[in-house]
Amino acid sequence: MSIGIWILGDQLSQQQSALADLQQRLGAEQARQRCRVLLIESSGVLRTRPYHRQKLVLVWSAMRHFAQDLQVSGWCVDYIEAESFAAALHHWLSAHAISELHVMEPAERPFQQAIERLQLPQLHWHRSNAFVWSREDFAAWARPYRQLRMELFYREGRRRFGVLLDAGGEPRGGQWNFDHDNRKAPPKGLTGPAPLWFEPDATTQAVIAKVQALDAARQTSGEEPLPGQLQPFGWAVNRSQALSVLEQFIVTRLDGFGPYQDAMVVGQPTLWHALLSPYLNLGLLHPLEVIRRLEQAGLQQGTPLASLEGLIRQILGWREYTHGLYWWFGDAYGQSNHFKATAALPAWLEQLGSSGMACMDAVLADLAGNGYAHHIQRLMVLANYGLLAGLDPQALTAWFHRMFIDGFDWVMQTNVLGMGVFADGGRLASKPYAASGAYINRMSNYCKGCRYNVKQRSGDQACPFNSLYWDFLDRHHEQLRRNPRMALVIKQLERLEPEVLAEIRSTAALHRPG
Repeated sequence: MSIGIWILGDQLSQQQSALADLQQRLGAEQARQRCRVLLIESSGVLRTRPYHRQKLVLVWSAMRHFAQDLQVSGWCVDYIEAESFAAALHHWLSAHAISELHVMEPAERPFQQAIERLQLPQLHWHRSNAFVWSREDFAAWARPYRQLRMELFYREGRRRFGVLLDAGGEPRGGQWNFDHDNRKAPPKGLTGPAPLWFEPDATTQAVIAKVQALDAARQTSGEEPLPGQLQPFGWAVNRSQALSVLEQFIVTRLDGFGPYQDAMVVGQPTLWHALLSPYLNLGLLHPLEVIRRLEQAGLQQGTPLASLEGLIRQILGWREYTHGLYWWFGDAYGQSNHFKATAALPAWLEQLGSSGMACMDAVLADLAGNGYAHHIQRLMVLANYGLLAGLDPQALTAWFHRMFIDGFDWVMQTNVLGMGVFADGGRLASKPYAASGAYINRMSNYCKGCRYNVKQRSGDQACPFNSLYWDFLDRHHEQLRRNPRMALVIKQLERLEPEVLAEIRSTAALHRPG
């Protein structure tokens, strides 16, 4: 009889709780002798979620490399390629006479529910240690509040974990948030330092070949091809490479991260962004180790506080906050649809291009290339369009999940439903992040080559974001006028002459799907 440890594809850390707890219980040597570790690479997921090609390569290659690292560390590892998680798991349990199965809690609710439906009598859950805040600690923090605002949570995290505080426990620099210093529009010719990419090794090349074969089989059977470009592929696929990405970012890009973190530039998809989220979300890096390293290195090299604090806020603040809310809000949150939006996704979203809008096509081209776009491109171009055009929020969330290299259920529900399209009615954000083309024009160079005129809001040449913006305000006027943060723009809407508003509605109808 053996003890089994099933490691999921986003739990790729040798410090993950199932491994760590059994080593503590049995001793490190005994744990390696008595336990079998299982990783399952299931291609069956493509039946329900045709993922971006590069995302498949990243996850499967990282899993294979992690299995190799475990074997080097002395663990007995079974790596199974299968069509079905359930069939592979049951066969493995029987074949190796597994007497007890240990699993760290999944980050994604649907996966945990799927495992529980298997009704495995020998299953032992281990509390996830993949985040800085446990679910229980987040719930204890959230319980007293009526409104769960990120800024309050972020400050509590800084205090709780002793991050960027002075000797008296006050925030370094005398304030908690330097966001106002980090919203500069891009000057002409802005370019960022080159990110660190890696040549695929033999393991990754084998995964690339597998994805090619699966894609060809899909198309032969009449299914749509997988989205995105397969090559060149340059993402880190093991912990050593992920640590190198972190160190290279610190040396070449941390100091400059802050000022232009919201800027959008054609041909510059990464600018000064860290590109750490895929590795954090897979478990190759732990958020607290990244925060500690950033703080240490940033203070040593004299990084501007606005840059250092801005990045730490994204990890200790936003990332931990959205994960905590995902579990706090519960199962029903995924069906939120405050504005009753039902429009189908336009075909060009699935095809990652050819919308006719220069801003959208630039972001989709970047996304097609490597499965990545930074947070403002996601929020103020992609999700903003979804909000204004009334796209079905569940379909849009699923699209984000499939297309983004760092996309998971816990990531995209709160980010898309809450922040992106306000489908939760304000449980996460205090107002809809709706914006016209003026914002995109100010924060990017996209509009310069566009066929549409960013100064117009109606007519054939009008920027679609302009007509859709005012049409959105008009469609949801009664709901939005009750939001204090929308009062000024609603007053502007109410001043529009009826014939002007009619022209805007007519133009917007041209850009709203179906």
